[in-house]
Amino acid sequence: MKKETATKIFEALSSGVRLDVFRLLVRMANEGMVAGEIASTLDIPPTNLSFHLKAMTQTGLLTVTQEGRFQRYRANIPVMLDIIAYLSDECCMGRPEQCVPATPATCCDVPASVVAARKTRRER
Repeated sequence: MKKETATKIFEALSSGVRLDVFRLLVRMANEGMVAGEIASTLDIPPTNLSFHLKAMTQTGLLTVTQEGRFQRYRANIPVMLDIIAYLSDECCMGRPEQCVPATPATCCDVPASVVAARKTRRER
């Protein structure tokens, strides 16, 4: 991951509302939630929420699919794993064997290819 991309992701998560939304959607994993459910769960006015959802979708933190007249939002788990890998790539002065092992969340269906790519990046 490039520094510019990581910076945009951190900027998108710098709002307490956005961080709450992202954590909620990570918890919901592949099921995701429609905007109205997110708003009611977090007690956020829908007009305020749409601004935050748009910003998070533009950075790639969220994916969105149209379901009739509703939009379902999901946390982009591979991007989350990439940002974690970006933060931990230089851990222990580039000697990952000395670091505490990090494992992907087991609640999510993370494709094996994503986990393997993350492991390969750490081994470089």
